[in-house]
Amino acid sequence: MASKKSKFNQEKSEKKKVITKFGAHEKDTGSPSVQIALLSERIKYLSGHLKVHKKDKHSRRGLLKLVGERRKLINYFKRVTDDKAEVAKLLKNVGME
Repeated sequence: MASKKSKFNQEKSEKKKVITKFGAHEKDTGSPSVQIALLSERIKYLSGHLKVHKKDKHSRRGLLKLVGERRKLINYFKRVTDDKAEVAKLLKNVGME
């Protein structure tokens, strides 16, 4: 039986690319910048899924939860980081601004 997780969760190479791009080192999965980038990629995937499957309410709820979680992480990153340029650069790189 196939896994019901999203394609992004199954593609380890995609996840690894995001981690190497935004992380301090290749095993850095816990920093806020990496978590924001990973959530953004999952949100992009789910947005595309919902454009095709308009009535998929369960995935829509999951998308809204991911967006809320990303928003909380962004607020945390803004609070912790003194450099506003770094925050702007991260948001631009993940495609939010």
